[in-house]
Amino acid sequence: MSNASLPLLSKPLPLGFRWSAVKAGIKASGKPDVALAACDGGATATAMFTSNQVVAAPITVGRKHLTATGGRVSAVIVNAGNANCATGEPGIEACRKSCIAVADAFGCVFDEIFPSSTGIIGVPLPVDKLVAAVPAAKAALGATAEHAEAFATAILTTDTKLKVAQESFDIDGKTVSLFGCAKGAGMIGPQLIPHATMLVYLFTDLAACSDHLAAMLAPAVDASFNSISIDGDMSTNDTVLLLASGKSGIAAQGDVVPAFEAALHRVCNSLAHAIVDDGEGVTHVVSLEITGAPSNDDARTIARTIATSPLCKTAWSSADPNWGRLLAAAGRAGVEFDPAQVLITIAGLPVFEYGVRAADFDEAATHAAMSERSYTIMIHLGPGAGHASFTTCDLTHEYVSINADYST
Repeated sequence: MSNASLPLLSKPLPLGFRWSAVKAGIKASGKPDVALAACDGGATATAMFTSNQVVAAPITVGRKHLTATGGRVSAVIVNAGNANCATGEPGIEACRKSCIAVADAFGCVFDEIFPSSTGIIGVPLPVDKLVAAVPAAKAALGATAEHAEAFATAILTTDTKLKVAQESFDIDGKTVSLFGCAKGAGMIGPQLIPHATMLVYLFTDLAACSDHLAAMLAPAVDASFNSISIDGDMSTNDTVLLLASGKSGIAAQGDVVPAFEAALHRVCNSLAHAIVDDGEGVTHVVSLEITGAPSNDDARTIARTIATSPLCKTAWSSADPNWGRLLAAAGRAGVEFDPAQVLITIAGLPVFEYGVRAADFDEAATHAAMSERSYTIMIHLGPGAGHASFTTCDLTHEYVSINADYST
């Protein structure tokens, strides 16, 4: 599964986990479409899911399983190519059937299996294919970088790049490791809450209870996955799962906690940026920095409004320095501010100052800066203390082409 063009997993992988991927025939492409992660001896877990009112069967089942077991997970089964959403009770039964098959393979209760699905909505899941693939997936399990990379590859759909990140740190002569992988290239506008899709799996060998994992995961997700948008569309299947095996022998207490939280933030930020960078048809990654808002929530609201504005996003696709669209989007976000106090820069170049076009605005230079793959737009609103960082992208003809024919 290794490929020199893909990111290398060079740091230690967390102890207590094994990964695999196999072909079940769910993806029309014939590529690997079932990913399995086994948590030897069981792991504690916490998850955050989409806040969409319409949720896929694995979200419903996964929530129930985590509640029933108090956050204990023995294995994770993911299928790509079919979202198993809007499939009614048969979809729930199909999800349960796959969990039972995995549980039977590992000799545990089916509630300890965490399911995920990604792909097209409204098509019945060919669960017999998924169940038939379980023995091969179990036989292929391993704890090497190649196995972890295989798992991360099998969950992809319209993605073009593998999305993985690693961190590790030493405490008292022992190493705590964290490995994360993600998929997502479209239908990305997550708003995850603790109760084409973004799926994120985080594995660590730290020892921590489910409640403590939840307390550490929420702020990391808020600053990363909840602060990105490709197209503003919230998926029915969005999931972030954090699993802790405890096999490092290091407990989440004392100085370990801030060290792990920092590592978790770095992994989540890296994966979130990778998702946007691999967005469907993306040619420009835009970082929004909003300051001077009345509150952080207000700053986030303005950032999200700009990030999901079709006018702003199409301007970015052609490197058009149309700062008026930025100002207009900010103005309709529902947050009070005085335009006469606003400053806007694009890639550090002034474009708008105190109610009018900046005196030093250089259209050609700004266009050149916006022609780069990545740049930052900074908007200072006034005297408030609110701040938000948000990562988004342009909207291109390629995005339209991909999604116009997605179901056919």
